[in-house]
Amino acid sequence: MFTKKSGAIIYGMQIKSAQQMLDFDYLCGRDPSVIAFINEWKNKTYHKLFFGKNEVLIPSFPNFEAIPEYLHKNIDTLVNFASFRSATNSTKQAMTSGLFKNIVIIAEGIPERETREIIGLNKEYNLNIIGPATVWAMEAWVFRAGNTGGALENIIDSKLYRSGNVWFVSKSGWMSNELRRVISDRTNGTSLSIALGGDKYNIMQFQDAMKIMQEREEVKMIVMLGEVWGRDELIIAEMIQNWEIRKPVVAWCIWTIWEQISWEVQFGHAWAKSNQDEETASYKNIALKNAWAIVPESFMDFWEKIQTTFEKLNIESSDENNNILHKLEHIENRKKTLFTSTISDERGEELSYNKKSISSYTDSWSFANVIGNLWLKKDLPDYGLEFINTILILLADHGPAVSGANNAIVTARAGNDLKSSLIAGLTTIWPRFGGAIDWAAKEFSKGVYHNISAQEFVEQMKINGKNIPGIWHKVKSKFNPDKRCEILWEISKKFPNNKHLQFALAVEEITLEKKCNLILNVDGMIAVMLLDLFEDIWMDYSETQEYIDAGIFNAFFILARTVGFIGHIVDQKRLKEPLHRTPWDDILYE
Repeated sequence: MFTKKSGAIIYGMQIKSAQQMLDFDYLCGRDPSVIAFINEWKNKTYHKLFFGKNEVLIPSFPNFEAIPEYLHKNIDTLVNFASFRSATNSTKQAMTSGLFKNIVIIAEGIPERETREIIGLNKEYNLNIIGPATVWAMEAWVFRAGNTGGALENIIDSKLYRSGNVWFVSKSGWMSNELRRVISDRTNGTSLSIALGGDKYNIMQFQDAMKIMQEREEVKMIVMLGEVWGRDELIIAEMIQNWEIRKPVVAWCIWTIWEQISWEVQFGHAWAKSNQDEETASYKNIALKNAWAIVPESFMDFWEKIQTTFEKLNIESSDENNNILHKLEHIENRKKTLFTSTISDERGEELSYNKKSISSYTDSWSFANVIGNLWLKKDLPDYGLEFINTILILLADHGPAVSGANNAIVTARAGNDLKSSLIAGLTTIWPRFGGAIDWAAKEFSKGVYHNISAQEFVEQMKINGKNIPGIWHKVKSKFNPDKRCEILWEISKKFPNNKHLQFALAVEEITLEKKCNLILNVDGMIAVMLLDLFEDIWMDYSETQEYIDAGIFNAFFILARTVGFIGHIVDQKRLKEPLHRTPWDDILYE
């Protein structure tokens, strides 16, 4: 079922469980098994957890479709912490996603009809599905699903950080930790251990689990803890008699006490009611014993049977991991970091941007490549690099008369240094000066995402009393086009996808019918082309909205205009211009 490479998606924000899985991974000397969370209530975000004494970032996504393709290769297991109300739907989504081989369903109380639906669907997909109402699925040294195994001290005492030769299976998990401890004391420890689940219908049955076990060479004996209700244990007895199970089976069915009670008994969360002779614990224990399983006379004799059976196998003891206590010390003495950086690292011999050495960027000799990796954490395609370089050139300056440049010039002429003068110019940006790129991206992306027509888009903006961002120019018009937009239009022809641009042009057709200067301006052009570029580099709508909200679209304007502002500041310093004073005739005094 599980391997040292098994990676898990955790459905639900079970941070504590994820941390316990990572702690187990660290003790076992494997890579982190927690790949991501699914949190349907939020867009993509990150969570800091520990792996050993160091922190790692684990992303969360709103659904399975949002998990990026580069993460798929390590994913094979879903640990589903969804409630009984939503566990069925989320499990079905996982089954059809094609990402998983194993699914562990924690929720109990799932309606029986829904469980049968999952069983029916699994005939098509043939996945290993444990549960519902399971509390543990663990392979020693390999993988831990959720909270099973208890505290780290119990993991160590039960020797679950290394693999043994005993396979342990049960319907219920209420005695799992104790039994694994007993097995580790009397054998060389467990290999795989599974709680099939305590609800009435288990998706994986005893017989399914036994078939998996039978194929595994490292499994030398089996410990099985059965219960009242159902016929699963009787099927196992038949499999032993038919030599379908060829390894020693130490088995016991609990709840023999119920036979001393004269009324019908319900047992725990399993909703198990036993009122037929063949479903009693005693009947099953006798059947298993007659089938040559090793069955104790009582539960207290269970431990001895496990030990004597293992001793007869003459298996050499496994080497102990002397480093395990040192690893535990790392976990106990860890501390949280103050900052998180995912874009650069200066600790090696050479500085890296987005995990790539800075020398590698000289191959392209493009500043746009650096922007793509530091801002977007993406390698941009060639047409994307050309586009970014072009907009930096086109937006660098728009003369000394615009407010930002004017502020920078006035501050420089007051004798301030370059930094202070630059800040004065930059603070002018947004919302009336240079702030339209973010706004245009926000509105046009909504229109495309919701698949509305250009006419509907224009009407909605009008109803809401909003101007259409990226549409309008004070000087340029249909008959006097903006050269900057013409340059960008030529680059747009190299884009494989330009649906946002086409949508904006359709809007422009409508607005031009009203006034000839209601054109798609350079801000609007840049916004929609950036949207198309983001989609080309596999950003979904929610991730794009996060970038818009973060101000990344307008950041291109800020970066470019910084070059122009510095130019104006240096120009004033070079000219040794005096303190600026606004003439009286430029002021209305009243």
